[in-house]
Amino acid sequence: MELSYGAEHEAFRREVVEFLQTHRDQAPGSGRGASALAWQKLLIAHGYAGRTIPKEYGGYGAAPDILKSRIIAEEFAKAQVSPGLGGQGISMLIPTLLEVGSEEQKRDIIGPTLRGERIWCQGYSEPGAGSDLANLRTKADLDGDEWVINGQKIWTSTAHLADWIFCLVRTEPDAPKHQGISFLLFSMKSPGIEIRPLIDMTNGHSFNEVFFTDVRVPAGQIVGKRGEGWKVANAILKHERGSLADPNVMLSRLNGIKELMRSETIDGRRLIYSPVFRDRLMRVEGEVMAMRCNDLRLLSGAVNNADVGIAGMIVKLQTTELRHELERLAIDVMGEMGVLYGEGAPHLRGNGSWQWNYMFFLGLIIGGGTSQIQKNIIAERGLGMPREPKLAIG
Repeated sequence: MELSYGAEHEAFRREVVEFLQTHRDQAPGSGRGASALAWQKLLIAHGYAGRTIPKEYGGYGAAPDILKSRIIAEEFAKAQVSPGLGGQGISMLIPTLLEVGSEEQKRDIIGPTLRGERIWCQGYSEPGAGSDLANLRTKADLDGDEWVINGQKIWTSTAHLADWIFCLVRTEPDAPKHQGISFLLFSMKSPGIEIRPLIDMTNGHSFNEVFFTDVRVPAGQIVGKRGEGWKVANAILKHERGSLADPNVMLSRLNGIKELMRSETIDGRRLIYSPVFRDRLMRVEGEVMAMRCNDLRLLSGAVNNADVGIAGMIVKLQTTELRHELERLAIDVMGEMGVLYGEGAPHLRGNGSWQWNYMFFLGLIIGGGTSQIQKNIIAERGLGMPREPKLAIG
């Protein structure tokens, strides 16, 4: 078995390294300000973001190459440089539109979204439709050439920042619940939309409740056919769970822990020399390596249009729990300083990012399909085990 990259890909690696050495001072820290948008534009121009998205839709237009994708991820993670913008529009909606969107939607939506000029949020979960998403009740009635939307969504990430929303609504009230749903796109500035903040355990505002009262949406702003939105929803859920498994981010956080262990001390001895912490680091690093190998399988399946089966089913479960464990190790490495969180703490490490991510990924273990739900999916659909018994009610 030949495991080396070969001359072509090693030459490509040198190109990536040279780019990072030349331009890393232009990379933004965080957020979506002017510097982040300029950095995203630079990455697209060099093929390090939107690499395989066709040029006519605003991407770089390269042929799929799983090894080049891996090299980009490795080198950006090693340099701890931003790999560009992410979010629900880029990570979830764009690949879904490439798969099932109309030509007009691809040309009008993908470019601005990829460049970070249009921010999206996802209108899926409702108070009575979380794990059982198909039970949603937000409805859309067709009135002439417009949909009229009424209902409520919850846990809507970044709704307070978003320009547009992709939203699941019930358009066929008499159809079986999985067959009466449509997938609409519309502006968050539409009259009749009310956003109420939800404060999470990080003491931050990332989630929201969103209420729709007679919101009017042009009839053509639908992805796929009327009443077949569940197919689109499943496509986007696949990309949502896949977006959590970014090997670039995971490897960057792992490298950050190694740096912490080289600087933090106990009784004057650096933690990188502590057998207990080295053992924990090696265990976590082994899991990160396994995740990266699984990511190669996913990339290969995507390139070859092959069913990856259980490899795709384990992503959400594996990634959220591993990421939570990574952040917990970093907090333990910092000792008493690890409990610090909040603006203005004089000894805060990494601006509190370790503590913030520790709490955030605890939430993601629940959000997007709980670990318990993910284990059921793996058992039933991946391993062919009997379905979980349903209790009779009434």
